[in-house]
Amino acid sequence: MTNPIHRIAAGMSRAAIATALTLLALTLGARAGMAETFAYVGNADSNDISVFKLAENGEMTPVQTAAFPGVDKPGSSTPLAITPDHRVLIAGVRSQPFQAVSFAIDPKTGQLSHIGNGPLADSMANIATDRGGKVLFSASYGGNKVAVNPLGANGVVAAPTQVIPTGLNAHAFLPSPDNRFVFATNLGSDQVLSFSFDPTTGALTPNDPQAYKLPEKSGPRHFVFHPNGKFVYMIHELNGDVAAFNYEAKGGAWDEIQRTTALPEGFSGKPWAADIHITPDGRFLYASERTTNTLAAYKVDATSGKLTTIGSVPTEKQPRGFNIDPSGRYLAAVGELSDGMTVYAIDPSSGALTKLKSYPTGKKPNWVEFVNLP
Repeated sequence: MTNPIHRIAAGMSRAAIATALTLLALTLGARAGMAETFAYVGNADSNDISVFKLAENGEMTPVQTAAFPGVDKPGSSTPLAITPDHRVLIAGVRSQPFQAVSFAIDPKTGQLSHIGNGPLADSMANIATDRGGKVLFSASYGGNKVAVNPLGANGVVAAPTQVIPTGLNAHAFLPSPDNRFVFATNLGSDQVLSFSFDPTTGALTPNDPQAYKLPEKSGPRHFVFHPNGKFVYMIHELNGDVAAFNYEAKGGAWDEIQRTTALPEGFSGKPWAADIHITPDGRFLYASERTTNTLAAYKVDATSGKLTTIGSVPTEKQPRGFNIDPSGRYLAAVGELSDGMTVYAIDPSSGALTKLKSYPTGKKPNWVEFVNLP
């Protein structure tokens, strides 16, 4: 019996065959050169980072466990940050001596190689680089302060150039999309502090107004900007609220437009909300809640910025941290009390989450970062 491919080839001219083979080679070459996606999980009690490779179908493959050299005592959490050029991963150590551990990211394998350690001003609950990758912002929950550390050319953190007292329990400290402002949540004082940022000098100055007051005993914790830069979304730890704000980029002003909840329907206990992230296309928003061990999902209206609740799904025990991959197709959540990570598929039309598979991590995982390489 004649091979069907041979029959097709027999009916084609040499030029057509050559063109077809060229297109096939280009397609295979493009596929071979496609970016690979890696996930990094910060593990507080084992003082290390679990590295995974994410496949097209959502499967995770363990790649490496990278320990923190010179760190023996566990901290309460392990915040992570990746530089904008994807060359360096920084981990915050919350046991004394407080320091930031820098790793080079191998662009081919995603594996981490230790570069060096630098000093932090206190035990920092949150770290993040500015949009240019020149400084590291950090927030101290117990120390009631925020700080700015320069980043060396090799990615190692230098001594802080500014340490600024805040209200109670600074928790997140993140730059605006245009890198002109930096905002700090104060969970215990129910406010957001606003600073102007000079990317050239790396210096912060108080913005006007400097503080945005939020509902009493709500506990503003983490926040995320919409990819279009027009909206901000914030999770409140103490009452489980998710708030939406209009964001005015010129002056860095926030204006609340909606308040909903991350709590499952019928819940009547004490809330303990944790993390919040938005898909890269800005269509769906997700929040984690630790008392109920759930992830809440929302649709985002592109025009108004307002949220419509999709529903909640069960997840890892005590889900302090989670994140969304750069394609917006998968969400990975970790559980501090389950020492594991669960990956979910994000429905492209509804935003609903479907559990795919769970994986073991290090001890007390609390932070997830994704990156496309190279």
